[in-house]
Amino acid sequence: MKSTLLKQVYQPEQFREQGHALIDLLANHMESCQQQEDKKVINWNLPEDEKTFWDEFLQQGSEKDFFKEVLSHTTHVHNPRYIGHQVCAPAPLAALSGLVSSILNNGMAVYEMGMAPTAIERIITDLIASKIGFDKDSRGILTSGGTLANLTALLAARKAKVRGDVWKDGSSNPLAIMVSEEAHYCVDRAARIMGLGSEGIIKVPVTDRFEIDSSKLESCYQEAKEKGLEVFALVGSAPSTATGIYDDLEALAAF
Repeated sequence: MKSTLLKQVYQPEQFREQGHALIDLLANHMESCQQQEDKKVINWNLPEDEKTFWDEFLQQGSEKDFFKEVLSHTTHVHNPRYIGHQVCAPAPLAALSGLVSSILNNGMAVYEMGMAPTAIERIITDLIASKIGFDKDSRGILTSGGTLANLTALLAARKAKVRGDVWKDGSSNPLAIMVSEEAHYCVDRAARIMGLGSEGIIKVPVTDRFEIDSSKLESCYQEAKEKGLEVFALVGSAPSTATGIYDDLEALAAF
């Protein structure tokens, strides 16, 4: 019985048929968005109504209609009218790459589980580093989003700047970061995940242009020291999410 079920799950011809149908559905969706046939970016439902819909679909819905209903109940980021959030419209080729990644499921925890992805990641991060202006010895990793990216960067900063081995022994002093009060909330979230707490997130005032006020850095830093906080990172936005304003990164780097 189990063997039969496994064969059904991994049946190549069924996958080919379902895949072709899904690609057609998504291509038609993109075409509809581009031609603006559907004027609505989202078919809004209250949370409880949405939960009820999917409860009923689980009992009565058809498997072949599942992806169609998912499309109908999601935000259409490919629609030219979409402006709600800073989430990009994925390129179709990038989405297909995601399909390949999901099928192969090479987690990259160790090199043998991600030979090609590891090399490709290195090439991409080297390219990004060169575009930013970093030298050839720069390295990076790709993350799934802003919170994890900022968390990784702050962990690296803590490792580089805090005395002792925090990873092994923990921190003997209360730690803190300094960041613009206009910075994205994912910086705040990453700091809290690290256990800094609200006291460890020092919000630096901004100018009337909403960029970090570099003239206030010293006073904020001294105030933190008086509270017994060890500041190990100064975070700049390039740009900020709400206004698209770039902080003066050179001034921050020189501080």
